[in-house]
Amino acid sequence: MERDTLFLLKESFHDGGGVPFFCPDCAYINGVLAYFPSLRHRLDVRYVDFQRPRQEIVELIGSENQGCPVLILSKPPSIDAMQLMSGESKDRYYVSGAQAIAQYWSHAFGISRPH
Repeated sequence: MERDTLFLLKESFHDGGGVPFFCPDCAYINGVLAYFPSLRHRLDVRYVDFQRPRQEIVELIGSENQGCPVLILSKPPSIDAMQLMSGESKDRYYVSGAQAIAQYWSHAFGISRPH
């Protein structure tokens, strides 16, 4: 079974001097994964470095779409899920951003919706 691929930034990164940062959207998605642990079995979750280019993402959906979090679908979405897509690149559909990903999972996997 081919799974959708979820890319998240690693939990601690530097962007200039000073103390490290974390990505709030990636933390949100990690929280959703903690609420619904069965999702991890349906996904290929990969953590990438903050620095660009994020080659693994670029190879799949192009350099203009390498923001995180991003969910890259393993197959085209159903017709009724098309409105939840952020875009299509290199013949792959993807969903960008924490809220959009959570909405898609609600539709695709039946978890509760974000409020």
